[in-house]
Amino acid sequence: MKLVTAAQMRELEQRAVEAGATLHELMEAAGLAVAQEAWLTLGVVAGRRVLVLCGPGNNGGDGLVAARHLAEWEGDVVVYLLAPRDDAEGNLAKVRELGVPVFVASEDDGYASLQSALDGAELVIDALLGTGRSRPVEGALAEILRRLHDAAGRARPPQIIAVDLPTGVDADSGRADALAVRADMTVTFGLAKVGLYTLPGSEYAGRVQVVDIGLPKDAEAAVPVELLSTAWVRQRLPARPKSANKGTFGRVLVVAGSNQYAGAPRLAAEACYRVGAGLVEIACSPALRATIAPAFPEVIYRMLGDAPALALTDAAVIGDGLASGRDALLIGPGLSQQPGVGEAVRAILEAAPAGTRGCVVDADALNALGASPRWHERVAARCVLTPHPGEMARLLGSSVDEVQADRLNIASHAAAAWNQVVVLKGAHTVVASPDGRAAISPYANPLLATAGTGDVLAGAIAGLLAQGMAPFEAAACGVYLHGLAAEELADELGDRGLLASDLLPALPRAVRLVLHGRKQPPMRPGDFGGLASLLNARPDVASPADSD
Repeated sequence: MKLVTAAQMRELEQRAVEAGATLHELMEAAGLAVAQEAWLTLGVVAGRRVLVLCGPGNNGGDGLVAARHLAEWEGDVVVYLLAPRDDAEGNLAKVRELGVPVFVASEDDGYASLQSALDGAELVIDALLGTGRSRPVEGALAEILRRLHDAAGRARPPQIIAVDLPTGVDADSGRADALAVRADMTVTFGLAKVGLYTLPGSEYAGRVQVVDIGLPKDAEAAVPVELLSTAWVRQRLPARPKSANKGTFGRVLVVAGSNQYAGAPRLAAEACYRVGAGLVEIACSPALRATIAPAFPEVIYRMLGDAPALALTDAAVIGDGLASGRDALLIGPGLSQQPGVGEAVRAILEAAPAGTRGCVVDADALNALGASPRWHERVAARCVLTPHPGEMARLLGSSVDEVQADRLNIASHAAAAWNQVVVLKGAHTVVASPDGRAAISPYANPLLATAGTGDVLAGAIAGLLAQGMAPFEAAACGVYLHGLAAEELADELGDRGLLASDLLPALPRAVRLVLHGRKQPPMRPGDFGGLASLLNARPDVASPADSD
């Protein structure tokens, strides 16, 4: 599913108008969709109190259309206007003709009418600002939102549906005002907005329902940002021919670990295998090999020196490994920042052949690049950089707050400047390509906020690279599988207690879910429930972004 900024959405709406649609038609389609979702939310509309909060722009016009339909369906509707409206489209007059009470904030002494409507409301429709957020949240708008917040905190709060975007949430970055509306559902039009899938906006949006309002059929083609989905990943995972051997599925060289971080190579290397790589080799010291080998017989080893961490003298040995037919390089997990590590990392990456399918650069290898100005001018190989916000800030010479404030743009600009794929990790991980494409993970799972999960992600991406996937696709698919594996484990564990190693056996199960959906339980004689579940089963994996 594609995601758009507010400016891109305005361009698409303009294209629709140029193709023959009218603003009135777009507004009618949007308002009807909101009314239908309200009906589904309430179950029965007749006699149910619905408060529709309308702003002065098109978003408020959508709200008026929804109010008109709900009134026609015999709902007990109240309309509250942020400011007097120019009723060019006639919807306000139609609402009044239906006997709907209409109040205006500037005429509501002490906001008594607003409070009365809120006190009796079972459903509130937020049609105040939408994507056209340009006014500050102050004055009457702040008072309306403050009282809506108070209503949401009562024992039996109203359900809240946001029109296109919760008021107070930025459509492009997901930034949220302190008084932003926290919706149970957001009905968004044409295409979903980036801010609905970027924290904190995704927490305010609730369930997102995307509805068609008549945009041109090819509207999505030029939109560069993708919300990752099961279908998108399924179309891109490499085939597994029955005639294959381990060479078919690629060879990965993992440069990871130090005496201080002995577990990182195991996590990263096993993740390569778990997504389907054919052969994985760890380059490490004899001491690390003695630690890893007893519990990990499937890996092979390229022996480095006896130093407690990667040294410059190891660079030639690793270069020989790449030259001997390794398809992908993973460098960084657990290398530490001991003296000499950074110099060795830079030497390895600067010498990596451009013909390598890809290099995944993670953790301490990123810190090594961050200490080297203009490093990207000296690295010819195709790389996937996987920084968390702190590492990204060091690479850019900025702060973590600056990175987190605009994650999509930060990642996209960095990918273009460095001419490399960037995976900005965190809730709703962002994958950005130098060519302008980007993908956002639908997942924001606190289970993943534990040591070692980044090593597993790096390994998953490297394993997909080795199988021949292009860097952007490998990175995006690795991010999705990693997130889906955690979502499946959350069903068992809840939101805490995950060990990074728990993700390893969950990765192939995530791949299977993507490719084949959930396996139905076998039917027993007389088990009609099994037949019913089979007939009613969705053809795909349930996810918040399971469409293209």
